[in-house]
This record gives sequence, C-alpha cells and structure tokens, in this order.
Amino acid sequence: MAHDTSVTLAAVTGAHGVTGEVRLKLFGEGVAALKRYRAFNDSALTLKKLKDDGKGGAIARFEEVTDRTAAEKLRGTVLTVPRAEMPELADGEYYHADLIGLPAVSDTGEALGRVIAVENFGAGDVLEIERAERDEKGRIQRFMVPMTEAAVPMWDAEKLVVTAAFAED
Repeated sequence: MAHDTSVTLAAVTGAHGVTGEVRLKLFGEGVAALKRYRAFNDSALTLKKLKDDGKGGAIARFEEVTDRTAAEKLRGTVLTVPRAEMPELADGEYYHADLIGLPAVSDTGEALGRVIAVENFGAGDVLEIERAERDEKGRIQRFMVPMTEAAVPMWDAEKLVVTAAFAED
C-alpha cells in the first residue's frame, strides 16, 4: 500500500487548562493506539503526556507547547504519522489512507474513477468515487459505495474492484 503517505490519527479541538494541554478528537482506536507514537507532523510536535478524557477523546501535552496561548493556536491541527510507521494489518483490514487515490474499476474491467474519500456515517465505511468521465454537461460525477465484500470484493495497492451493480447510475 501507499507507505509514503501520512495518516491522520487525531485533531486538536482546543486548549485544556492553562499549562499548554490540548483536547484531542481521536480518529483511530483510542488512546492506546495514539500512545504508540511520540512524534507527530514530521516531528513538529513531540508527545510528552497523553490521557483518556473519559468522553471518547484525549488530553495531550506536547513538549513544544508550554502555555494556553500556544495550545489555543493548535486548534484545528491534525496529528499525522507516516503510513510506514503504522502497524501491519490482517487480511481484509485497511487504513483509509491506503484507499484514497486508488483507481476504481468494475468487476467487468471498466474504469470507474478514483476513490476520493472514505466516510463513516455510523453503519460502516462508505467510499466516495469520482468518475473518470464528466457528464454531458461537463460536470464531475461522484457516487458512493459501501465498503462491504458484496460491493468491493477486492482491493490491493493498485486498484479497487467494485461490483458492477454498485457502480450503476
């Protein structure tokens, strides 16, 4: 897969207290998964302390952030690590970063477009695919496909296969 990309693990939602701690929204498997890493954003932020906030997020302190003003400036900052540093996955598992950008083809070999986003609205991941061709009015067309075995029977580092029934307009 694309091991030279960055993977977003969390985002700073605001300051916490007056000593430079920040609140984090987590995108991974919780605080334990985030604790695997010490440096984020190409080593611009070095994790000093991390704890669960009891609400599904976390409270973090970075060595480079020493007061509330500096913590407030981080609001909206995403915390990334290189994809190559992420743990290997079992068969059938994937990181969103590995899917985004993949060419999508139908199970009959027709080029469909490219994966531009992976969303989750509560019932599982959904892929947003931008069609390779524009419509007759020149507009970009997109469609969504559930990331299920019925809709996406196969994917690898080169392409994602979509069952033709899920790729119809």
